[in-house]
Amino acid sequence: MIQDLSAILAGLSTRDGARQSDDATLDELEALLETAGGRALGRVLQTRDAPDPRTFLGAGKAEEIRDLANAMGADLVVLDNELSPSQTRHLETVTGVPVMDRSLLILDIFADRAQSAEGRVQVELARLKYMLPRLAGQGVALSRQGGGGAGGGGARRGAGETKLEADRRHIRARIDKLTRELEDIRRQRGVQRRRRLRGETPSVALIGYTNAGKSTLLNALCRESVPARNRLFDTLDTTTRRWRPDEAGTILLTDTVGFIRKLPHHLIEAFKATLEELTYADALLHVIDASSPEWAEQARVADELVQRLGAGAAPCVRVFNKCDAASPDTLDEIGGGVRVSAKTGEGLNELAQAVRSAIRDL
Repeated sequence: MIQDLSAILAGLSTRDGARQSDDATLDELEALLETAGGRALGRVLQTRDAPDPRTFLGAGKAEEIRDLANAMGADLVVLDNELSPSQTRHLETVTGVPVMDRSLLILDIFADRAQSAEGRVQVELARLKYMLPRLAGQGVALSRQGGGGAGGGGARRGAGETKLEADRRHIRARIDKLTRELEDIRRQRGVQRRRRLRGETPSVALIGYTNAGKSTLLNALCRESVPARNRLFDTLDTTTRRWRPDEAGTILLTDTVGFIRKLPHHLIEAFKATLEELTYADALLHVIDASSPEWAEQARVADELVQRLGAGAAPCVRVFNKCDAASPDTLDEIGGGVRVSAKTGEGLNELAQAVRSAIRDL
């Protein structure tokens, strides 16, 4: 959908902090756009007491974006914040180009990256839940084509309205079907989990911000070759491998989908079938990209999402990855945790000791 398209990026910060966009979040939005195959031509930041009910950013700022998009030949506008269906429609009317928000951009990336049948079910479910309330805008246009009126039978329902209701019924039926499929997946995971627990093999889950290097770390620890590329959301499907950190025995190490700021609610809900693995893990490895200037905020976001998923009770080892590329100031600032480089192998022995210690203390 985004491949080879150019965009104007826009974001809103409210003075009460309820909506927060700044240069750092727009940098991340640009990286997301590039991950989807698009490119950013410019950006606009707005500060208001509260979002404008119609255009989110305000009429004047929306017109400024329209002029910028026209001048630079942009194909679309991408908002760093989540928009209501009506705000999207009003912004498109003012700017004259398609408008999408951060949530839809992330959903598009996930749809492109999902490889397993489970991953595709999860992403489709999230997209349908996102799109269902947004059908109303189409319905208005379609109903005008229906030609209802006062004939012999009185006011008749327009063809467009009927089409809208049919679309809604179809989407709701599909959502119900996908939800049942995910429940089946959850039950199957439960059976697999009980078998694993009977075998008394400890399990450890890798968590962290997207592109923190979780897959690379799994490869380094387990001597595997799970695909690991330097791009956002490279891993969507969970991967479990056996890790033998020492002579004490084997640990099951599971790689999980990366987190990000403003992760769409529907996506979190859809991926619960996968992410509930975190709640049953004996320990968590929170992988933090020490080379990122935003490492502290990224760690906070991951910690918050782990709590939302109900996995905060498990012992957690903070792993500061990419220390070979981190600045001396960052290394001085880091307190606690284990410093490693999955790329060079630095600190992996210390990490194994820390994990064994965390599991022994259970």
